[in-house]
Amino acid sequence: MDFMQAVKTVLNNYAKFDGRSGRAEFWWWVLAYIVGYVLVSAVSRTLGMGGMLEFVYWVALIVPNVAVSIRRFHDIGKPALWVILLFIPLVNLIIALIFLTKPSDGPNAYGPGPQPPVV
Repeated sequence: MDFMQAVKTVLNNYAKFDGRSGRAEFWWWVLAYIVGYVLVSAVSRTLGMGGMLEFVYWVALIVPNVAVSIRRFHDIGKPALWVILLFIPLVNLIIALIFLTKPSDGPNAYGPGPQPPVV
């Protein structure tokens, strides 16, 4: 899965909390979100709007962020409630490094695995 395909997939599944998301989809989305946030922050600071645009950006994308995180936890066989741990400071970094970087294990209780990357 490439960068644009991952971003489109996450935005098309804006509020889809079931199913699974592979590592590539999740981490490409994280990269796109961070780059977008940096750009919005730069524009906001240039226009002298304080943190207004950053807040609007965060609110607009909180649902797809949570949805793709839940689908990523489903991909490694963890229930959706694990996403709550991402909101705890410092614990979220440990969880992201340990769990969200694990490869897909094949079919599980949340459905078939995500499509393998096309080479």
